[in-house]
Amino acid sequence: MTSPLAVLVGPPGVGKTSVARILADRTGTTARDTDEDIVRITGRSVVRIFAEQGEPHFRSLEHEVAAAALREHSGVVALGGGAVVHPGTRAALRGLPVVFLDAALGDVRDRLRGNGSRPLLRENFSEQWLELMSVRRPLYLSVARSVVSTHGRTPGQVAEAVLAALTGPPVGTAS
Repeated sequence: MTSPLAVLVGPPGVGKTSVARILADRTGTTARDTDEDIVRITGRSVVRIFAEQGEPHFRSLEHEVAAAALREHSGVVALGGGAVVHPGTRAALRGLPVVFLDAALGDVRDRLRGNGSRPLLRENFSEQWLELMSVRRPLYLSVARSVVSTHGRTPGQVAEAVLAALTGPPVGTAS
């Protein structure tokens, strides 16, 4: 059993995948994105799984894929935005170097404008995002060793802040 170098959690559109790739490159490891794993395993997009089988089915599949990544991958793992909703995934994250990538609504809205690949944020984006975060923010915080704000930062700058957070004292927002 291996342990990831870092696990990135946060809402859709915060840049987990991009930051994971940069972080992996800078640390000489590899990045693994659980949403990409789901697409590879099922041959279907996240949107299509939601539409055809519903959110409960997707969350169960997401948990299985996340648990496997956390057990098997020694590099950087980027979890899907809703992975922390599953209690089993939160349990699997205990003791791991989890970093919550936090973002403001405006930042995420600008990144995801016109992107139809986020099934829970397809209509009434701002309202849905705020509602989603009211549920998920406490979950992200409950599993995180550190919090890194993405506001006004490039993915490379966020990766540097994550590196600093991983070597610094636990919890709090890395500047």
